[in-house]
Amino acid sequence: MLTAERLDAMFFALSDPTRREIVARLAKGEATVNELVAPSGISQPAISRHLKVLEAAGIIAKGRDAQRRPCTLRKEPMDEMNVWIERIRTIWEANYRRLDTLLERDLRAEAARERPTE
Repeated sequence: MLTAERLDAMFFALSDPTRREIVARLAKGEATVNELVAPSGISQPAISRHLKVLEAAGIIAKGRDAQRRPCTLRKEPMDEMNVWIERIRTIWEANYRRLDTLLERDLRAEAARERPTE
């Protein structure tokens, strides 16, 4: 179940552009810390700190493959965030539909008032 604390941690983790770049890279497949360091121009310790934030939020998982420590993107947290976002989007769309209805009604009423009487 998605708790407020978990949602906060995930949004916090994704609030940083470097972490979003890491997530985008991991969406293409697993990568080691060194593979993530190379294109970023950021030091290995800095990438490791970003990975810890992503891991604490549950967005990534670190594995062990002999000497390699590959990181992978976890699907479940992203699905949970998407469900939450879709729920909010549905509420907003309903609010906008109600507003559209009110505006349309007001415009018709205004147009009726402006028609010349014969």
